[in-house]
Amino acid sequence: MTNPHKIAVIGGDGIGPEVIAEGLKVLAVVAERHRIAYETVEYPFGTDHWLATGGEQGGETLPDSVFKQIHDDCDAVLLGAIGDPRAPVGLVEHGVIMTLRVGLDLFVNLRPVKLYDERLCPLKDKTCADVDMVFVRENTEDAYTAKPTFEDKGTPDEVASQPMRYTRQGTERVIRYAFELAVKRNRSNKLLMIDKANAVRAQDLWTRTFAEVGEEFPGIERDHAYIDAACMWMLKNPEWFDVSVTTNLFGDIITDVGAMLQGGLGIAASGNIHPGRVSLFEPIHGSAPKYKNQGKANPVASIMAVSMMLDHLGHRDVAVEIEDTISRLLISNAIKSLSAGVQSTSEIGDLVAEALAG
Repeated sequence: MTNPHKIAVIGGDGIGPEVIAEGLKVLAVVAERHRIAYETVEYPFGTDHWLATGGEQGGETLPDSVFKQIHDDCDAVLLGAIGDPRAPVGLVEHGVIMTLRVGLDLFVNLRPVKLYDERLCPLKDKTCADVDMVFVRENTEDAYTAKPTFEDKGTPDEVASQPMRYTRQGTERVIRYAFELAVKRNRSNKLLMIDKANAVRAQDLWTRTFAEVGEEFPGIERDHAYIDAACMWMLKNPEWFDVSVTTNLFGDIITDVGAMLQGGLGIAASGNIHPGRVSLFEPIHGSAPKYKNQGKANPVASIMAVSMMLDHLGHRDVAVEIEDTISRLLISNAIKSLSAGVQSTSEIGDLVAEALAG
């Protein structure tokens, strides 16, 4: 018998634990139907835990011992959301999310942008066939992992800097992953590289690497756009987009544009991936502390994160089944909205679970 998948579960802050509970509800149903063996290990890390263990006087975010457990023993991490105004901005987020992303070397942030119901798209006259793309965002470099510096802090002469730093290794591996994905999708057989190398000359490394790696994939057409133009064309002609690869910072921005094309943050999920290794899956919405423990949060994005996780774990057919079920429930108006409070968190989770139970 195949060893069970071991999944680390971090509910996190705000609505995170509530939406993750519904994702796990759906996972339990499909695992039983398809005989997928798995076990979960739940961890308490987030702002409540940080405060309970000392807060600014030394509170825990993600201890080294737990990181080692996840690294050595787990196949995937399912994360709710991190962020709470009771903690300094970015402290707990960096301590949990960035520790996992960088420590596990999750160099791909994979963001599908797919429209499942035409009424959700804010663009007129665009169909589900027009919005079906995926972004490959580099996930371990750029300004996000560079240390900030402050000179003359608090004075009129203050200077703050945080460099965009890229390496050949980091750039090449994510570009190669994107080419391989374009081959696998076999849709337009085109890969778009998005940068701003005309203004940020350090990104010439991306330009040269994209050209060199592209020679290994003669069946994939190469295209290029600057980030500002890419955002513009995405809103005007989303049907032009298939697979795109971009930097960490620009990927963070353009994928939120993509989320709105598919209906908003309530449906968008992402994978933080290192192929063949433990990887992390999460909804891309925030923790929304104002909705905490109210049962108003929409769990669809977390359920989509479970779908992505199952795909990564080798259960592609089950992942597609979850996607198709979400689409049917949206189109039939069983899921009435992706907005908070229209239906309860558990009601939507029950709808998806019951539909998948058959």
